[in-house]
Amino acid sequence: MLTANRSNIGRVRQINEDQSWVGQLSNGVTLAIVADGMGGHQAGDVASQLAVDAFRNALERNASKPELTEQEGKMLIRQAISEANETIYAMAAGDERYHNMGTTIVAALLRAGNVIIGHVGDSRAYKLTKNSIDLLTMDHSLVNELVKSGQLTEEEAANHPRRNVLTRAVGTDPHVEIDVQAVEWSPEDVLLLCSDGLTNMVSEQQMLEVVANGEEELESKADHLIQLALEAGGDDNITVVLLQESAGMKREESSQ
Repeated sequence: MLTANRSNIGRVRQINEDQSWVGQLSNGVTLAIVADGMGGHQAGDVASQLAVDAFRNALERNASKPELTEQEGKMLIRQAISEANETIYAMAAGDERYHNMGTTIVAALLRAGNVIIGHVGDSRAYKLTKNSIDLLTMDHSLVNELVKSGQLTEEEAANHPRRNVLTRAVGTDPHVEIDVQAVEWSPEDVLLLCSDGLTNMVSEQQMLEVVANGEEELESKADHLIQLALEAGGDDNITVVLLQESAGMKREESSQ
């Protein structure tokens, strides 16, 4: 599996509250997660780090069995995000400094033939081919609810002053509803996981043009996407994870 994992503090924020991780298990399953933390002081980066650690520990513990089925993969993604939710909520409840902290999560478990996506919040997953970009996740946000109900257009939502208000996050409540799905996967497809620091700054057409460029390596494409977000203003932390199937590749990357 070819992987690229990049995170940038952006041009405005004082601290990077995004965390991401990519790893491959002995059974060939690849795992990836992007978490975009929120909360006062440094609570956001604590929440996102807790989320990544809990997710990673849960999946490395349970997903390494041979012949993992799709149903088992879905259950494990759901279980791992639930564990992250419990960990963050418990710390926030026990320490006033972390009151109300939380994080988004978009995570993937990649197996031969399909990828299982779990998400909460407005960090996104896209599947890209040479000619198309498909948004796999639906933002759990106020403006997306208003778009779905016909009260806002897509264009109005993109510039709405409350576009960062989430309707669902990890760690803010004792239990959280997690969206999980399986998507067909071909070796030439590219999976993009990202925080809203990318999607608020860079259009889907720009993402497709960068990823479909056959001249660049995957890591260069991730750097290119970060650079586009910075050039557009970089008013939030920006995290990009790209994954593409390729024989004989094994690596692990962590960014913060």
